[in-house]
Amino acid sequence: MPLISVIIPVYNGEKTIRETIESVLNQSFQDFEIIVIDDGSNDATLEVVNSIQDPRLKVFSYPNARQAASRNRGFSHSTGEFIAFLDADDLWTPNKLEAQLKALQDNPQAAVAYSWSNCIDETGQFLREASHSTLSGDVYPKLLLCDFLDNGSNPLIRRQALIEAGSFDESLPPAEDWDMWLRLAARYHFVAVPYPHILYRQSPNSESANLCRMASACARVIEQAFTQAPNSLQHLKKHSLANLYKYLIFRCFERFPTRSRSLVAATFLWSAASNDPSLLRRRVTWKILLTIVLVVLLSPQLAQRVIRKTKRLSNLHIILLHMRLEPF
Repeated sequence: MPLISVIIPVYNGEKTIRETIESVLNQSFQDFEIIVIDDGSNDATLEVVNSIQDPRLKVFSYPNARQAASRNRGFSHSTGEFIAFLDADDLWTPNKLEAQLKALQDNPQAAVAYSWSNCIDETGQFLREASHSTLSGDVYPKLLLCDFLDNGSNPLIRRQALIEAGSFDESLPPAEDWDMWLRLAARYHFVAVPYPHILYRQSPNSESANLCRMASACARVIEQAFTQAPNSLQHLKKHSLANLYKYLIFRCFERFPTRSRSLVAATFLWSAASNDPSLLRRRVTWKILLTIVLVVLLSPQLAQRVIRKTKRLSNLHIILLHMRLEPF
């Protein structure tokens, strides 16, 4: 029986699935099984996966039910003492499993080991660092404030902990990861592995509607989490909501914002300030507002020219990146 089960849900992932699977096969730790859950793909995904010859690779096909359901299905087929999830477009560095397994073996009181992530583009080129957290032990209060694990391809988890935490909530896409990490953190300690083992792929094709869906799902996660959190942590709820909307503003400005994304950013800014009025006293808030006004009122070409020539606005993305990570 393998020590680690790696579960890879995939839907129409013909362009990336081979590289993703190879990043597992190239791990320095080799006692694993790979369970690929084909979520009703209608491209060449299955052909690509079936062309990879390795006895540790198992493939199961189901009708499309989205990622949370696929992870739950993958777990039902798994046998490993430790479980890792990997999205079909993300990659691992070669020592990811070895380093996280050692962290759990050295810290028997912990049930989850997580690493740092770096963001890459569709071609695999480095974009930016994600959250490089070093929090270990009882991380539950900090995890209530923001999802510092960043993505579902990150942690290695003890099987028994997942059984006790329950399955991924299939009604919460795309925030089911954070919901699961919170349920685990409420019961168990985490241990940080301070190295960027996950290459988290970012697509430039995400639309404003996706961010609105993310806002809705994450707000539901926050509501659910605080119905379970002890009274001593209830004061963190407004801070958690403010952090969510600050992160979503950052996502709106991650690329040069369109008019529609700017209007969405304005609603997120209102929500952030409603939960954290101190934002109204910060210069960055007024820079965001000025940028939104320029993008909404001017032509795209003129707005870009004005913003790029204004130093205090041209570095807004960097300011937002640090602002979303600020602790309370």
